[in-house]
Amino acid sequence: MDRLTAARVFVEVVERGSQTAAADTLDMSRAMVSRYLMELEEWVGARLLHRTTRKSSLTGAGEELLPRCRELLALADGLRDDLGGVPGDTLRGALRITCSQSFTQAWLVHRVSEFIARHPGVSVDLLVNSEAVNLVEERIDLALRITNQLDPNLIARRLGVCRSVVCATPAYLHRHGTPQHPDDLVRHNCLSYSHFGRSVWEFRQDDRPWPVSLGGNLSANESMVLLEATLADVGISLQPRYSVARLVKEGRLVALLDDYQPKELGIHALYGSRRQMPAALRALLDYLVQKLEANPDWDA
Repeated sequence: MDRLTAARVFVEVVERGSQTAAADTLDMSRAMVSRYLMELEEWVGARLLHRTTRKSSLTGAGEELLPRCRELLALADGLRDDLGGVPGDTLRGALRITCSQSFTQAWLVHRVSEFIARHPGVSVDLLVNSEAVNLVEERIDLALRITNQLDPNLIARRLGVCRSVVCATPAYLHRHGTPQHPDDLVRHNCLSYSHFGRSVWEFRQDDRPWPVSLGGNLSANESMVLLEATLADVGISLQPRYSVARLVKEGRLVALLDDYQPKELGIHALYGSRRQMPAALRALLDYLVQKLEANPDWDA
């Protein structure tokens, strides 16, 4: 637990009168505020606040702890003011980042490598995982997700756009034919992401939505697995463009349905707080945004 941040959260909740108001002041999700309070109470071994739906009030232990937390924060802020402007100050710290396997391999690991080469005082632990994780419990500083459905309890910064391609091998198409329209996909073995036994691919043509319900004999929760199956002539898959651009260029895969645009997804950085963000994390985020904005066709 970051005890300094927990102390700051506790003081803000008391001064603002509620967790929601403290979350707004700290630019932090309410779930993160609640988590810090619970961990602080576990650490001191006592309940600090009487919580109601409208406001929070101090317990006896909370009244005793509050002035000590204020002294701790004043000391920490004084040290930051005294030392924060030293010439030659460099970025330092350890960052823990989670991201899907495909995006990590295709793009993120290269940008992170560039960043830490520029800032050798920063170290990064990459947790490759396509599933949503609890950032506080897993000690995650940053989660990169490709989705249009964001967790309302987290703060999101949009980094860019992920475009997709429907593709298959020449051998599969030779045996089963080439679909000319999204509706033709229902007659093919479509490899899909695990989604309660049902998969829908969404297309657009001339701003008209075109959802297609599909079936297939293989699904997975990671696009790299489906890509390997596609290359093995098993079926057709919907892949991020960054994963298959080289394979299409080499002729190992064929891009299908060029007249129909698969639904675009946002690439988002998710984190718990802007105000409490370490300098190294803020710098890394800015670097990732800069790299994507400087090359809008990065996945071509």
